[in-house]
Amino acid sequence: MTVRLTTAAAAFALLLGGNWALAADKPTDPQIAHIAYTAGVIDVEAAKLAIATSKNKTVVEFAESMVRDHESVNKQALDLVKKLNVTPEDNDTSKALSQAAESKRSELAKLTGADFDKAYVENEAAYHKQVNGALETLLIPSAQNAELKSLLETGLKLFQGHQQHAEHVATELR
Repeated sequence: MTVRLTTAAAAFALLLGGNWALAADKPTDPQIAHIAYTAGVIDVEAAKLAIATSKNKTVVEFAESMVRDHESVNKQALDLVKKLNVTPEDNDTSKALSQAAESKRSELAKLTGADFDKAYVENEAAYHKQVNGALETLLIPSAQNAELKSLLETGLKLFQGHQQHAEHVATELR
């Protein structure tokens, strides 16, 4: 199967700092489903690291809300793709997101105390800002299925709240 890089890659390249060659194609619904699901899994994994590492009650509570919310949205996404009989399609954007997240988790895992808390929360704010931008400008407009588009729009509202929450916690940690 030929997997094309899409303009989604452009949005996520900003997030990842990647230097990818891009095509002008929009992502397909199976690709969008996989990108969105992957983005949620990445945030859950980062949150679990924060829960295990941080001693700051505010940071742990924030991380716990990330696990709860992203696992809930990902469950809804899996239920939707089953209902629609769509198989999420792995793609270069999803793979690059996973690789970049693994690198970031490795960076975070080397930190402790206030340094970890600050780096985790600042990354959460930046990550949500980039994902929200990709949702607004590319993934939602590219989605063809109305139910997928609706789920992405619901996720965007939730993730905008996450971004604001992360920015608020980051301000408290300064």
